Amino acid sequence: MVKVSEFLKEHGKPPREVYLDHENCGWVPPEVVEAMLPYFNKKGYGHPSITNLPGWEAYEVIESTIEKINKSINARDGELVLTHNGTEANNLAIIGSALARSKERNKIIISAIEHVSIIFPARSLEENGYRVVMIPVDKEGFVDPYMLSTLIDNETLMVSIQMVNHEIGTIQNIKELVETVKDKDDRIIFHTDAVDAYGRINIDVEELGIDLLTLSSHKIHGPRGVGALYVREGLKLKPIMHGALSTQKMWPSVENVPAIAGFSRAIDLAFTNFEDNVEKMKMLRDMLIEGILEEVPEVLLNGPTGEKRAPDNVNMSFLHVEGESITVELSLRGIYVSSGSACTSRVLEPSHVILAIGRKYEEAHGSILFKTSRYQKVEDIDYVLSQVPAAIERLRTISPLVRESRGILKKMVGT
Repeated sequence: MVKVSEFLKEHGKPPREVYLDHENCGWVPPEVVEAMLPYFNKKGYGHPSITNLPGWEAYEVIESTIEKINKSINARDGELVLTHNGTEANNLAIIGSALARSKERNKIIISAIEHVSIIFPARSLEENGYRVVMIPVDKEGFVDPYMLSTLIDNETLMVSIQMVNHEIGTIQNIKELVETVKDKDDRIIFHTDAVDAYGRINIDVEELGIDLLTLSSHKIHGPRGVGALYVREGLKLKPIMHGALSTQKMWPSVENVPAIAGFSRAIDLAFTNFEDNVEKMKMLRDMLIEGILEEVPEVLLNGPTGEKRAPDNVNMSFLHVEGESITVELSLRGIYVSSGSACTSRVLEPSHVILAIGRKYEEAHGSILFKTSRYQKVEDIDYVLSQVPAAIERLRTISPLVRESRGILKKMVGT
């Protein structure tokens, strides 16, 4: 078995690097790192529920960060729960809602392109008699409000539909979907996973009328280790974790104060010059899409275009090449991307999102996700566009998929 250290030595350090894997994790800017450092050993290193000075300093970080998040999404005091990541927040939203109303209803509706941190907890409830219904999407990843309406009945407990899809960037019309659900029955809980929307599109929980909303620090260049769940005032959730409470009733254990301080600073950076940041990501996104489509044959763009697509999202299927081989080839060239579903890529299974929009298995296996950032420059995208065509051409010359497809074509034309 090859050790990772041996692989890294063999890989080496490319002379130029462009990181486009922000969906998974990524680079944290110096300002965020600097905001975190004091809370490891200089101040706020105490337990935030203990009434000594280091404890009060830690609690102040939590309190001020919650206020900042509330302001950014127009939430009120007492409507936010901090977790350690978006997955925990999604689990709390789904399972906590079900446990709180276990004797009332048992049907949960989710879209076919939800993140696995929605799909898996929902499916786990089936063992306890809950029924999970997956609503299909169209070829661009959109949920049809009419179809959603037909699935709602008096057994429906909740609906969970992403605000922005994590793989193909589809921006759902959440307000319309919420209205569709609430018009049928305003007792139904509406949750949206907004981790890929936060810092990219405007979010106003009051205007949208949602009940639950998930956020995550690392999706806006903050540190890993912090997530958040907005819970509309008056909505009851049942805790799904149990242990010593710190400052929050809904989520036990000691809060990750240094990471929360980093999240706070990341919010400042994301929402300062917000419109300019978004426009820059869009410009780089479109430059990347147009350049690849022009220079690389047999490529499919997955998801919608223009304003219906997240400003940072580029997802393409490169035919006749395996996605994993593309990630390795580009990595050797200093370009870092992910293949298929970010959370299942090591399993080498095709992305359920790409399959759900009607792509074939071979098209899903060749999908690559690029995500632009406000920290990148035009020169970075120029470099990517100088390398991707050559990388794909080289892989296709050695790909068994190309030889197989050419063999089929020869049989069809009788040569």
